[in-house]
Amino acid sequence: MSFSGLIVQLLNGLASASSLFLVAAGLSLIFGVTRIVNFAHGSFFMVGTYVAYTLAERIGGMGFWVALPLAALAVGVLGAAIEMLLLRRIYKAPELFQLLATFALVLVIKDAVLWLWGPDELLGPRAPGLRGSVEILGRQFPAYDLFLIVVGPLVLGLVWLLLTRTRFGTLVRAATQDREMVSALGVNQAWLFTAVFALGALLAGLGGALQLPREPAHLEMDLNTIGAAFVVVVVGGMGSLPGAYVAALLIAEIKAICIWLGVVEIAGMSISFSKATLVVDFIVMAAVLVWRPWGLMGRAQAPSRYVGMQEEPLRPAGRSYIASVGMLALLLAAMPILTASSPYTTVLLIDLLIAALFAASLHFIMGPAGMHSFGHAAYFGLGAYAAALLARSAGLPMELTLVLAPVAAGLGALVYGWFAVRLSGVYLAMLTLAFAQITWAVVYQWDDFTGGSNGLTGVWPSDWLADKRNYYWLTLVLVGLGVWALRRILFSPFGYALRAGRDSVLRADAIGIDVKRMQWAAFVVAGVAAGLAGALFAYSKGSISPETLAVGKSVDGLVMVLLGGIQTLAGPVVGAFTFSWLHDTVARNTDYWRAMLGGIILLLVLLFPQGIAGSVKLIADRLRGRKDDVAADKAAEQPMRASAAAGEVAR
Repeated sequence: MSFSGLIVQLLNGLASASSLFLVAAGLSLIFGVTRIVNFAHGSFFMVGTYVAYTLAERIGGMGFWVALPLAALAVGVLGAAIEMLLLRRIYKAPELFQLLATFALVLVIKDAVLWLWGPDELLGPRAPGLRGSVEILGRQFPAYDLFLIVVGPLVLGLVWLLLTRTRFGTLVRAATQDREMVSALGVNQAWLFTAVFALGALLAGLGGALQLPREPAHLEMDLNTIGAAFVVVVVGGMGSLPGAYVAALLIAEIKAICIWLGVVEIAGMSISFSKATLVVDFIVMAAVLVWRPWGLMGRAQAPSRYVGMQEEPLRPAGRSYIASVGMLALLLAAMPILTASSPYTTVLLIDLLIAALFAASLHFIMGPAGMHSFGHAAYFGLGAYAAALLARSAGLPMELTLVLAPVAAGLGALVYGWFAVRLSGVYLAMLTLAFAQITWAVVYQWDDFTGGSNGLTGVWPSDWLADKRNYYWLTLVLVGLGVWALRRILFSPFGYALRAGRDSVLRADAIGIDVKRMQWAAFVVAGVAAGLAGALFAYSKGSISPETLAVGKSVDGLVMVLLGGIQTLAGPVVGAFTFSWLHDTVARNTDYWRAMLGGIILLLVLLFPQGIAGSVKLIADRLRGRKDDVAADKAAEQPMRASAAAGEVAR
């Protein structure tokens, strides 16, 4: 831990901050104007790296410096095309469905890159003229990294001039404050959105192209980058470009210091600070949001009269609905017998049922409570690991672990929810993501307790459940009880108070409802249900790994809820069955399953903007309304006909 080593690591942090800022700046611009949480922004970064690699290889020599802006322009054109062909069609859809569409784009773009460039990592050329290094305090430092240190402030200055000294910038800033007013003044809102989306994609593509000499192009760049970019945008303050740059610097420098510290002996314990780089950005985000919920340089939002999306009141189940559910339950109970010749079907059905409970638990806080969570996998994983550890380390029987594991997940939700419910909107969602990533990092690196990256194996159910059919029936019963309990809670006074707080915080407070306490309790209930799903998952697979707590699992749950429809109680179950079945079917039949799955999700989003179950409910309500109108017309015609007949008799 020498002083010269510290200086070199700090300079490395400055270079990394520049690339990270470019991605975050584009993401902040797009969200500020279009209000789209663009999950595909990391894909633009990845495409920029691959396009720059191809152009640099084709042009050769000093053409590397030509390839960088050309790659950025190509990604900008791609962003404009995506905005015009897809996103423009769904601007009027709920914001979360726009998020679902951009997630589908991630899948499509990833497989497109795989098809064009292959699965191998591609190491780009060194930058001509900056291939060497300079000596700083007796240590060698890459000359190209010094160039990157300059690029960040330079781009920040150019974008700031664009936004403050041009008419386009004035319109962008106005649209950030009030899009409807800008449209009312005669500004072509569609083309403004396209231009901003293209500019944001261009900045992401430029960040990816500039990263080429420092990092090989690979297929995991998209998700790795988008998580870091979200953190920077939220920590800096939504819509603040200077805040994004300050946040990028802060996070990059803290990571650099952790690398410089390495392994440190404290009170006889060896602490590896270098391992903290996996999660330090999320720790910073959690700390900033708890201390300053609107970010370092963001503005505090004025209290809103309405929170979330106004929805129709939930109606108790009618006789036809109860009969349909009963028939479905009987069919599911008979499936192992009906598909005895296909044991895999039973395994798949177990996965579908567990996914349904996980999605229903997430919907419980997203729909009725109006709290969007990007980290719900934390409670699923806590339940799974609790069941595995209690069975392996404590030697408890499986039946008892199925009771204790949801309690452990509920305790995690109790702690995390206390902080999360103090925020709202995107900030709440990002804080849940931060807590989930912190939990994942602890599990991933605690080798002695959780098995680390290898996970835990040998987590098998009791002997009487060795037959998969018996385990399926147990899962069916527990999942059915879990979904039924969540539904019953929503029709209790607690559920009505929860929906009242979602629709209007001020009115709920005025009649004496403690909204934050209601939301906190909802977090715990959802955590318990997700923990039960995780415990069932652990025993169904016989093992558990850190992937169950990763971002991908949370995103899967989010997709299930949105695909089924957030406005109906059946939506998460329908979405879970649809997504899990599609994922399994498509993945087994094509190498490019992500693109096909993403295309199907995009098609469903365009055809069913309210989700599958939500759209079916909407169509049914319209048909019912038409029947009621016809019946009313007939009832109104009867007195008229009677009057006409009486008149004829009188004549």
